Amino acid sequence: MKARAHIIVDGKVQGVFFRAFTQNVATSLRLTGWVRNLHDGRVEAVFEGERDKIEEAIRKCHAGPPFSRVTAIDVTWGDALDGFRDFSVEYS
Repeated sequence: MKARAHIIVDGKVQGVFFRAFTQNVATSLRLTGWVRNLHDGRVEAVFEGERDKIEEAIRKCHAGPPFSRVTAIDVTWGDALDGFRDFSVEYS
């Protein structure tokens, strides 16, 4: 079943290649969407694809790349909108 998850990741997640890690995870799981840094030090991402693959991506984001420390992930679930062709890193 296709779904969409909007996540906000708290912790030491900037300056540790968290966006690249998230992009690699999403791409390997054939998810679409985007990831970006927020000005307050958190990371925001949207995943679209099969719900079980999104859940796996979120589990991997909890672990994060080396040198990161995830303290919390807020997840908001919704219906897939099929609005993405790939998974990209956004720069603000």
